[in-house]
Amino acid sequence: MFSEVETRVFFDELEEKIQCLSDNILILERDGGSRQAVQEIFRAAHTIKGSSAVMGFEKIASLTHEMENVFQEIRSGKLSVSKALIDLLLQSVDALIALEEEAKGGELQVNVDLLAEKIKSFYTEETTALPASALPDRVLHRVEISDIEEDVIREAAVKGYSAYRVFIGIDPGCQMKSVRAFMVFEELKRLGEIIKCVPSAEDIQEGCFEAGFELIIISGEEAGQINNLVSNVAEVSSVVVEPVQVNDIDGETAKEKEDSGAEKVELSERKAAQTIRIDVEKLDILMNLVGELVIDRTRLDRFAEVFTGRFGSSDLIDNLNEISVHLGQVAGDLQEQVMKARMLPVAYLFNRFPRMVRDLSQKLGKEVDIIIEGQETELDRNLIEVIGDPLIHLIRNAIDHGIEDPEERVKAGKPPSGTIILKASYREGQIIITIQDDGKGMDPGYLRHLAVEKGVLSAEEAGRLSDREALELIFRPGFSTAAAVSDLSGRGVGMDIVRNQIEQINGMVELETTPGRGCTVIIMLPLTLAIIRALMITLRDQIYAVPLTNVLEIIKSAEIKRIKNSEVIIVRGQVLSLIRLAEFFECPVLPDNSGYVIILGMGDKKLGVMVDNVLGEQEVVIKSLGEYLGRVAGLSGATILGDGRVALIIDVRSLVKEFGLEDSVYAAS
Repeated sequence: MFSEVETRVFFDELEEKIQCLSDNILILERDGGSRQAVQEIFRAAHTIKGSSAVMGFEKIASLTHEMENVFQEIRSGKLSVSKALIDLLLQSVDALIALEEEAKGGELQVNVDLLAEKIKSFYTEETTALPASALPDRVLHRVEISDIEEDVIREAAVKGYSAYRVFIGIDPGCQMKSVRAFMVFEELKRLGEIIKCVPSAEDIQEGCFEAGFELIIISGEEAGQINNLVSNVAEVSSVVVEPVQVNDIDGETAKEKEDSGAEKVELSERKAAQTIRIDVEKLDILMNLVGELVIDRTRLDRFAEVFTGRFGSSDLIDNLNEISVHLGQVAGDLQEQVMKARMLPVAYLFNRFPRMVRDLSQKLGKEVDIIIEGQETELDRNLIEVIGDPLIHLIRNAIDHGIEDPEERVKAGKPPSGTIILKASYREGQIIITIQDDGKGMDPGYLRHLAVEKGVLSAEEAGRLSDREALELIFRPGFSTAAAVSDLSGRGVGMDIVRNQIEQINGMVELETTPGRGCTVIIMLPLTLAIIRALMITLRDQIYAVPLTNVLEIIKSAEIKRIKNSEVIIVRGQVLSLIRLAEFFECPVLPDNSGYVIILGMGDKKLGVMVDNVLGEQEVVIKSLGEYLGRVAGLSGATILGDGRVALIIDVRSLVKEFGLEDSVYAAS
């Protein structure tokens, strides 16, 4: 029976290998037989087959066994890659995903036998790869050969067989060492007879080894074949195959052999991955503790400042300041490293889309290529989980609504195959994700017409919309440009969901389009949801925090005017709406206009906010307001200050969305 940790590691690895299969099968389809892709697929299938057999998931092992056979035929040049084969292999990947859910306790049932028979029909000669398993490790020791074993080796040599010492190193971070070792044993049994191992087979089965293990095998194969077979087992970090010579049997030690210049045959050694798997919940707990440390660091800074101001300089106070500074540096470094540990490359998310694009384009009878850029860009894993669904909506929309049919594209002077570019990059402390297509784009005039036709706006209201405002119509609930409802789109439940989900994590969505040439959706996201830089401001006796990414400018005094019962300010010839934050939060209002105006912005909208005072910048840890308070207008959370007081965090998104004006409408006359 396997532990919970081993089971979780198995499923984590299974997901990685299934993704590897999917990615490389698509590469195989595109490149028409990439040797590297074939090798990657073979290794992934081999690993899944072995580990799933050990864990007792025979359906998964059986299916990947047949997939491995196919790719053995491709590797040997006996089978060519065809569209029918690619389709069947992708069906097999889908089946593996379903089998994974079934293995986790789901009720999905997959007919593996039928699928396996279809795969078998593609090759004429079955390979002999067998399901594998694995075992654990200990420090390597030189195998000592007894008289009985010496006789066995001599007798085998007479019959034309060779004896080899095989040293197997296991990745130090491997959490399924027993499984890996058993897989090695099973592979070697295909090539010969293992006559001895160190540690003992029983110890290996119990996981009683550390760096790896050593064995002696008698085989009719060459050393290279043994090396290649063992090297294909996942998380085997190094393999050294050393022929057992007559001199070894006659008593020459390993040291004497080395000194005499005898060559050791080391055919493969892969660098061990210095990584371990960590439960996400543990990272979340660690991040929360780091947040508390950041709060206490701020409090200590405050106390050091108060002590210096009250008692002046002394050795004790100087030591306190030194400790405060050092703690601040350590806390900052710890915070940075924990945040990095929570980061994942967006490739983790982006890699699923080539398959999705292929399936959707074939279903719609279109030709669509997807180009992915910036896969190494890292993003907080919590954000990756949130943006997955919005990106699926956007890519489906691009294929369904944006990319034209091949005939229509040719008539428009375009290549028959459309292109979607999915890109991630950093810009000014934010993650920028763009989804660009070269389809027909969107016509603001058509959107105005559609809004009137659907009863969303009157003809007069639609006529007053700028082109940019007309584009914003697609984010309204229930507004769809599809001519007919399909299982892909047309119900008007996509773009409003996309914007809401992105804005809930303090992100923004912008749209750029050129009719006839294509459309680009730009998503701007914060690097993390846990800790932010904020501008600290005051309203009467209360301190508030404003996310610094939304602060455009701070003005000490501004010219305030009234337009249609609303206050505005004029900044360098531009008119901005003004709200008094004290009035918004129903605080006592001062009689004059003294204070500061902070210019806030999100996307194309800007807003002036009047506050009493500006205290400066500070790093704050975001805390939820909790279920008791729930959603409070104008607030997105809270933080704890250095003196223990609570500061409320301003919800810039809701304020700018409700009161802000767009660039196109705030030029002063």
